[in-house]
Amino acid sequence: MRFGDVDSQGHVNNVRFLDYLEDARFGMFHIDPYNAGEEPFKGLVVTRHEIDYRRPLGFRAQPVRVETWVTEIRSVRFTLRYEIVDDEAVYVTAMSVLAAYDVDRAAPRRLTESELAYLKRFAE
Repeated sequence: MRFGDVDSQGHVNNVRFLDYLEDARFGMFHIDPYNAGEEPFKGLVVTRHEIDYRRPLGFRAQPVRVETWVTEIRSVRFTLRYEIVDDEAVYVTAMSVLAAYDVDRAAPRRLTESELAYLKRFAE
């Protein structure tokens, strides 16, 4: 959490929560695989976000967690669910649909076998 995330009402601005979800996705699909010696995902695009704000989150020194899991896997797209939480409360529940994307062709592509296997590790 950054001081600039807080709005004039003293709580994290609703748009900043989407940044937190993006940070979690970047870690899950780029940093974590890289650190494990695996190939990071390349060419993912978000096709949908849905977010429910459960309670206000004020600025504080203690971190919150973005818990993330996969709920649906198809050949080209998959769905992530999230909760932004601490040990006391759930602040946000959210969902994103991501699609595999071929940047060179500027078109959707199929998820690779290694991407599918990686996603299945986080499937609920």
